[in-house]
Amino acid sequence: MRRIEAHEVPLHEVFSSDFSFRIPEYQRPYAWQRDQAEQLLEDLVDTLARAEDEPYFLGSVVLVKEPETAGADVIDGQQRLATLTILFALLRDLAGEAELERELDERVREPGSILRGLQAQPRLRLRDRDQTFFAERVQTPGATAELVTVDPTTLLTDAQRAIGDNASALRARVTTWSPEQRLALVQMLARRTFLVVVSTPDLASAHRIFSVMNARGLDLSAADIFKSLVIGRIGETSDGEASAYADKWEDAEEQLGRDGFGDLFLHIRMIFAKERARKELLKEFGEQVLARYLPNAPTSFVDHVLVPYADAYRRLRDCDYVAARGARDVNLSLRRLHQVDNNDWRPPALWALHQRSDDPDWLARFLRALERLAASMLIRRAYATPRATRYAAVLRALENGDGLEADALELTADEKAETLSRLQGEVYQVNAVRKFVLLRLDEVLANNPGVVYDRKIITIEHVLPQTPAPDSHWLADFSDDERAYWTHRLANLVLLNRSRDSAAQNYEFDRKKSEYFTSGNGVATFALTTQVIAEPEWTPSTLARRQDDLIGALATEWRL
Repeated sequence: MRRIEAHEVPLHEVFSSDFSFRIPEYQRPYAWQRDQAEQLLEDLVDTLARAEDEPYFLGSVVLVKEPETAGADVIDGQQRLATLTILFALLRDLAGEAELERELDERVREPGSILRGLQAQPRLRLRDRDQTFFAERVQTPGATAELVTVDPTTLLTDAQRAIGDNASALRARVTTWSPEQRLALVQMLARRTFLVVVSTPDLASAHRIFSVMNARGLDLSAADIFKSLVIGRIGETSDGEASAYADKWEDAEEQLGRDGFGDLFLHIRMIFAKERARKELLKEFGEQVLARYLPNAPTSFVDHVLVPYADAYRRLRDCDYVAARGARDVNLSLRRLHQVDNNDWRPPALWALHQRSDDPDWLARFLRALERLAASMLIRRAYATPRATRYAAVLRALENGDGLEADALELTADEKAETLSRLQGEVYQVNAVRKFVLLRLDEVLANNPGVVYDRKIITIEHVLPQTPAPDSHWLADFSDDERAYWTHRLANLVLLNRSRDSAAQNYEFDRKKSEYFTSGNGVATFALTTQVIAEPEWTPSTLARRQDDLIGALATEWRL
């Protein structure tokens, strides 16, 4: 029988000679974005501020590993291990003290030992396609200082761009700290930060462990445990009432589906606590929500919290608010909010749909303001902690009756300025932002609020190509500096409902308009694209005028 082992392992032992991590070729590449890397650091900073003897658990990793050997194939946990390696490398390169630099380098690289028969090597090896880059740009001492200056467009893979972007984000944060603050973080990582390491020598067994740990619906969920607490308490006084309330609970779960129902508890916790989560849901939901209803009012939780919020969540999810008037505007804002790349806006929207469902005019104005705030934070790339903090402030204002006049719902002068600045920049380079901004802009230009395009394919195209042909008129009309400046900005981007055609993307302007932007399935139904077709020429002055017009349209729409 293959032995499965699971241990809490201090981080300094995880990154030691006890383990030599490899990412198998069949695994997906490194994919964490800036948001997730910054959140990891934020969680570590939060832990640093708490009691010195309080441990911090970073989650689990699943390995294929023979006992008594260091070699370990990583089945689950690559993203955390790679991001921690980046963080250790950054702290090493900023150490400024030889002994500390050496100790941190040993977290990143095995120095080797003749006496122990250990070869010098990286502690973590990514997939072959990215390992040379990772070794040279991260794991080599001093390399991170150069990495953060590299133009991301020159990097070969999405994984390499993610590594560079996350290194830049983390370095920007820790370079603002004093050496003493960085040392405190390093010591916390060594002394009271842990991973749960699950290992088995058998690949099939490791995949089974991974599946059980991650397959929602197969294991007992937090919602299942909350149900047992609430319905169990009701059953202590009446079996018949317990059965009736179990039916109500299950009807709500069936309405939302298991995943949606699980997310509902996260949002309810936020509505009640009005602060971002700091511990696991099982602990916080019990303390911050259920403690108000158990042991004396378990039926009230189902009747006044679970069922109405489940109904509100269904309306939010389906954009299906119904009222005698004003419902269209409410559902329009919900559809816009769904295009944002996170769900952090949902708790205040749920509160509004539950508490003010009888006032469609107020709801429409509130959700429009919420969409403006969510759009600005998306464009400014506010990560999870400031987003959660801001929406918590909105919830507190709602609870206090401030509503539409709440300062938290308004954008500050600096936030407006930064939003405009980001829109003026190379929007195409920010994956999570570009389609959201272009579709929202197209809606404004079409003067058709809520326009929905029934197209399976919507692509973003450059009018001025990214790589013009050597004999192209594009090179005559634009200098190298002008092409570098304009290529990825809003003015040069259009929406198409057709797949990309690498040859057509480099057509001259007139041919591109007639054959690529208007022919076949690519007929330009988008207002953004129709404007381009109407232009007689595409020059730097055309782009400058167009940029001003487009930014102006968004500035008016979002009151920037």
